[in-house]
Amino acid sequence: MERVMVMRKQETELFQDKKVGFFIYLGVEAVMFAVLFATYMIFTPAGSGPYPSDVFQAKMVLLSSLFLLSSSVTLYVAEKGIQARRGKKTLLSLGLTLGLAIVFLGLESYEFYTFVQEGYGLSTSVFLSSFYVLVGLHAVHVAFGIGWMIVLFIHYVRPNVSYSLYKEKQTIFSYYWHFVDGIWVFIILIVYLPYLV
Repeated sequence: MERVMVMRKQETELFQDKKVGFFIYLGVEAVMFAVLFATYMIFTPAGSGPYPSDVFQAKMVLLSSLFLLSSSVTLYVAEKGIQARRGKKTLLSLGLTLGLAIVFLGLESYEFYTFVQEGYGLSTSVFLSSFYVLVGLHAVHVAFGIGWMIVLFIHYVRPNVSYSLYKEKQTIFSYYWHFVDGIWVFIILIVYLPYLV
């Protein structure tokens, strides 16, 4: 019994170390995005080239936002399912989160494709260059999160999965995903909203 308690204490301490390390990583990511937001604000609107309101489409921004921000809600439900050890609820909610993320990424890809087809490419102006780098990097983070969710699915359905180990992995992923959704809120407020109202 004492040995089990010692092992649990060691696991808890290890998880705390992982959390601290991951929060440091998220801090670095936040600084990187802050620099990209600052760059965007400096170069937008550009002295030459299209004005942001000529490029952005409110319908696409609203639709993308609906899917991505809803994924935070479904992920929260998945977290509650894990805490209650309800496997079906966890898998269903994680599956919905994955589906919403894939749709969001598809909409972002379509938005970029549409802009390029209309002649608003990466090298058209400094505004568009800073836009593509900022929003494109966010899309890369979403794509990485999709891959991570697939790995979580595979881990969850494996036989003899360790509940505590899976819960730790899910918790770390949740921090990441809520961070990515938070960045999207800033993208809405700083990148899109000033030029759509």
